Amino acid sequence: MYVGRDMTELSMVAKSDWDNSELAFFHHSLQQIAPYLNSEGVTIHREIIEEIENRGGLKRQEADYTHGTHIEYD
Repeated sequence: MYVGRDMTELSMVAKSDWDNSELAFFHHSLQQIAPYLNSEGVTIHREIIEEIENRGGLKRQEADYTHGTHIEYD
């Protein structure tokens, strides 16, 4: 289960200030309901994708004994 700021709070924060886990969670959530999004939802999803791309993706650069290379938002 996602534990973090909700979309109401995040809507008042620049996407560049979002954590990777927040970007990953909301990208996944919006991706699942993409066919049902209105124009505002599509715009928010596009901005999230652009921020992920600006950061070079969401993969961790290296794994260690406590973390894999995949960002976990659960």
